[in-house]
Amino acid sequence: MLIFVFRRAVLALLVCLTVLVVSFALTRLSGDLAASIAGPNATADDVAIIRKNYGLDRPLTQQFVDWAAAAASGDLGRSYLYHAPVSGLIRVRLPVTLTLGLSGLAIALVVAIPLGILAAMREGSAADRAIMLVALLGQAMPSFWLSLTLIIWFGLNLQWLPISGIESWQGYILPATVLAFSAIPALMRLTRAGMVDALSADYIRTARAKGLSRSKIVLKHALRNAAMPVVSIAAVQLGFMLGGSIVIETVFALPGIGYLAWESISKNDFPVVQAVVMILALLYIGLTLLADLMNAVLDPRLRAS
Repeated sequence: MLIFVFRRAVLALLVCLTVLVVSFALTRLSGDLAASIAGPNATADDVAIIRKNYGLDRPLTQQFVDWAAAAASGDLGRSYLYHAPVSGLIRVRLPVTLTLGLSGLAIALVVAIPLGILAAMREGSAADRAIMLVALLGQAMPSFWLSLTLIIWFGLNLQWLPISGIESWQGYILPATVLAFSAIPALMRLTRAGMVDALSADYIRTARAKGLSRSKIVLKHALRNAAMPVVSIAAVQLGFMLGGSIVIETVFALPGIGYLAWESISKNDFPVVQAVVMILALLYIGLTLLADLMNAVLDPRLRAS
């Protein structure tokens, strides 16, 4: 088990390093940062002064080493737009994005797993086809369109829920539902496929021959083996939700890091953009590592791989 954890941790560190290099390079390849900071009306002397003050006149390798060293100590730079430390901005807004992502994942699991089990137990029936049709529609539906539709129905017409901000917990319901809808199809299909394979296994036939109840066979025996791939995809989907929250947070005006990233991109606030990309990537890598460890606990055969 220790060797398995060590290998996964080393792989995660290598991926983290790659993400840091790529995110740094992309901000530099997007154009002259000094000119973007100075603005369209700045003179060449103004751009030169800004380039020197922000250290943009140094070699790229030196800039990367300095930025990575500062980031490792918790210093993510200073925002050009907010004139405040980037780490402070992220510290304030990250809980909103995490709450939104976890709420969306919880809704997705509560909906997808029972429907996946139902579809597997009634494989080939009308209920199975209807559930798969719902999964197909959910996969094809753009999140921004669904967001606007829910705002019109439940926010403007019925006036049941707030359409922007998070003054109360109700402010998370609509955006979390939209995020959940994007994850439900994959979780549902994977649950169904795993349950179909599990229900046709020999040990399930043995359990039926022993006279065990249907609910005990499904929930205790079949679901345990079908849950392993669901654990992995759930962690991946949470990473997608956190990374894709920029659209949802922008539509619903939620003060999370996704909305912060959108504001920073539109205003060329590159230190914030670079920090947000790094934080989201680290969260995604951490979630996938956690999923690997949980699968190793559920299936001892993976520890030997």
